[in-house]
Amino acid sequence: MRIALINENSQAAKNPLIYQALRKVADRLGYEVDNYGMYSAEDSAQLTYVQNGILAAAILNAGAADFVVTGCGTGEGAMLALNSFPGVICGHVESPLDAYTFAQINDGNAIALPFALGFGWGGDLNLEYIFEKLFSEPFGGGYPKERVVPEQRNKKILDEVKKHSYRQNLVEIFRELDPELVRGAFAGEKFSELFFAHCKDAEIGDYIRSIL
Repeated sequence: MRIALINENSQAAKNPLIYQALRKVADRLGYEVDNYGMYSAEDSAQLTYVQNGILAAAILNAGAADFVVTGCGTGEGAMLALNSFPGVICGHVESPLDAYTFAQINDGNAIALPFALGFGWGGDLNLEYIFEKLFSEPFGGGYPKERVVPEQRNKKILDEVKKHSYRQNLVEIFRELDPELVRGAFAGEKFSELFFAHCKDAEIGDYIRSIL
């Protein structure tokens, strides 16, 4: 599994801490982590939580990563921004239990974490435990296990609903947004290096190259 980490500007200073906790779990599982930043509050490319959604949607729909870890001060804004786009199912996760049940019941491809609200002493440990439970089992296995059949059925229904509720493809959506907003989402220091090395969708890749 390839995991993308994205931080917005209000919590950019925590990027090294979050990356370390994520890598600690991912390395044990043999997963790859791509750190898209922001890397510090002083980065020249400043991401808002809305741009987190744009960036995450591009990464997931292009197959440049299988899963996105992101967040903001409360995690709510980032969750709403990611869920504004097709091909993204993002859960709001505050605890290891949230992480486990989201993975097993909802089988999504992104989480939004609160990196300020309630993030006090032991916050780094909570992150590590969240990542451990999130990736502890294959996604979609159900919880409790006897509920696996209806839960998997509901996930398929949700996927079908999202296909119809998002009638435009991602590039068409990006073209209708403020060009500077979209371009800014891809302005990170290591974006091109990470994204184009793993992008599997030519249309999305060509569009992003055209605006950079």
